[in-house]
Amino acid sequence: MSKIKPIGPIPSGYESLDGQLAIDGAKAGALVAEHGSPLFVYSKRLLSKRMEALRDAMPGQLHIHYAMKANPHASVLSHMVGLVDGIDIASGGELTMALQAGAAAKKISFAGPGKRDAELLQAIQAGVTINIESPSECDRALAIGAKEGLQPRLAIRVNPDFDLKGSGMKMGGGAKQFGMDIDLVAPAVRKILAAGAHWRGFHIFAGSQALKADAIIETQAQTIGLAARLAEEIGQSPEHINLGGGFGIAYFPGDQALDVAQIGAALQKQFADLPDILSDTQFALELGRYLVGEAGVYLTRIVDRKKSQGETFLVTDGGLHHQLAASGNFGTVIRRNYPAAIATRYDQPSDETVSIVGCLCTPLDLLSDRAEMPTAEIGDIVAIFCAGAYGASASPANFLGQGAAKEVLLG
Repeated sequence: MSKIKPIGPIPSGYESLDGQLAIDGAKAGALVAEHGSPLFVYSKRLLSKRMEALRDAMPGQLHIHYAMKANPHASVLSHMVGLVDGIDIASGGELTMALQAGAAAKKISFAGPGKRDAELLQAIQAGVTINIESPSECDRALAIGAKEGLQPRLAIRVNPDFDLKGSGMKMGGGAKQFGMDIDLVAPAVRKILAAGAHWRGFHIFAGSQALKADAIIETQAQTIGLAARLAEEIGQSPEHINLGGGFGIAYFPGDQALDVAQIGAALQKQFADLPDILSDTQFALELGRYLVGEAGVYLTRIVDRKKSQGETFLVTDGGLHHQLAASGNFGTVIRRNYPAAIATRYDQPSDETVSIVGCLCTPLDLLSDRAEMPTAEIGDIVAIFCAGAYGASASPANFLGQGAAKEVLLG
């Protein structure tokens, strides 16, 4: 008998209706019948609820930005534009999508190494804030602005000398392709000011997918301290500081939801005791998966049920080409099971151990490994939760010619 492996915690906000998983009152079977399988389903209600709870927990003067790389689906993005104070992008393509979704150019910031000249031009012409990642990128942006007769809006992305402890991806604390090392920041800002460009401030992002409030609180304090030291060195107050994000969600067995109230209370205390040089600075958090991750479900139909060497496999018409992260191939060191369920038998007790796999010709295509599930047959529907972030857009949809899954926003 193979060892049973637990699944991650199913997020709150989902229910059972006539024995099936229901998303905002729509049964999984009906959704697949209407839209086809595989299918990403996003809940407008859960997106709004998450934003409302976050606003309540955070200081009132703090801006919330949406990092659209987490989920750029047009309907989701349009809804988020109406909820947040800014949109953070990482490419010229995302800039076009953000503008089409109704985001105001002055509320968009553009980060990421390797920005092409055409992207810098596009951003400068639109009037978005560019988070400069290197001295040479700074020179290119200033040259493009001068040639076009435009005043670029430029912030400096700083590579901090600390990281976010316990983060899934460390974005600082060592040699990084992101941002400028601390000793390069003040000279770059002075060059921006001398050129007559608009210096917006700092972008300092130390890590992502953290579930420990204490670690995030410590990192935010370090970030504010670093920004103050840099501002003093420059001799000018920044109008804006992006504190990064790092807020994680519970994907795996044993994960506990992040205590955002604790973070908000600590941040309120820090804002009440800011250094004078930051007293008029606007602060923002940049969040992606925390805002949208738990509001999405991936539905995929079982097309085969088979036995091999005493183990049961449920073969679906989906797979890692839509859910790379759930397969364990998106940055995790040790593969663990995402929250999953048999959506069409949602209220039935688990009575067998199965591995849920996709339709691809690779052993990497594993959606749930030796998990306890209700007995499912061909035609039943599998649900993979926490699929609202880094699912459709971060997976190799065209691998083996499979193509993209459909996406729908309910509400």
